[in-house]
Amino acid sequence: METSIRVALIEDDRRLRDSLSTLLAGSPGFSCIAVAGSVEEALRQRLAPPPDVLLLDIHLPGTPGSLGARRLAEKWPQAVILIHTVHEEDDKVFASLCNGAVGYILKRTPPARLLEAIREARDGGAPMSPEIARKVITLFRRIAPPAEPQAPLAPQELRLVGLLAQGHSYAGAAEELGVSLNTVRTYIRSVYEKLHVHTRSEAVSKALRSGLL
Repeated sequence: METSIRVALIEDDRRLRDSLSTLLAGSPGFSCIAVAGSVEEALRQRLAPPPDVLLLDIHLPGTPGSLGARRLAEKWPQAVILIHTVHEEDDKVFASLCNGAVGYILKRTPPARLLEAIREARDGGAPMSPEIARKVITLFRRIAPPAEPQAPLAPQELRLVGLLAQGHSYAGAAEELGVSLNTVRTYIRSVYEKLHVHTRSEAVSKALRSGLL
């Protein structure tokens, strides 16, 4: 049996915190191992074994989550940080990502997609709500220097990378492309080989810098 994904919640809204804790406790494959109302409260906790995923709000008393992400990453380097917030302002998005968050999910995200995002983050992905993914792509295109084109991607491979850049999971991309999840995995292996990368975030980054998207 797969070990449950250990999630620590850092959220100051007690009602939402309780709701998220209940969601995790009632979802197979997930467990809520700790809750905190601030970055400072979380840092005082001793968690053994450490969390797999920190679900972190931005608007918190004391240190905002966008800045506290760095301190949390230093305390639990094994954990990945997933921002879960109502805020989608550019400065908060980019501060969070620069300070160690691997993904950024808005609170209006349905529970099933949130659970999928938590699993995706634990498995090495970079889940983002579509609105956030567009902001990141826009900024990246504005600041990234041009790079030499890489090996050309097949049309379906290019479409797949574009869907991943928009924040789709592999399962969501498979549905959009009208293919099986196994076919998507075959495409992504080919993309990795052609672009000389090892993760989806590297693939999206290199495709953007190369002008493929």
